[in-house]
Amino acid sequence: CLDEEGKVHEFDSSWRTEDCDDCSCSSSGIGCCTSYMRPVGYDEEKCESIFNKETCSYKVVEKGDHSKECPVHSWVG
Repeated sequence: CLDEEGKVHEFDSSWRTEDCDDCSCSSSGIGCCTSYMRPVGYDEEKCESIFNKETCSYKVVEKGDHSKECPVHSWVG
């Protein structure tokens, strides 16, 4: 399989892209999906979500104080 970056992957192999997508190669081609969940159930007026590309995860914190995490009631992915 040849990915978007021009790299060749063997059949039945899997990898994670720089954009945090989990991909796999099979005889039918390449399939990719996001490896992370997005927060959707939180107070968007008081809080903001920040994506960490190194851990491929979101953190939801207060806009005025990033050291305080906010509760998240639902995630989608």
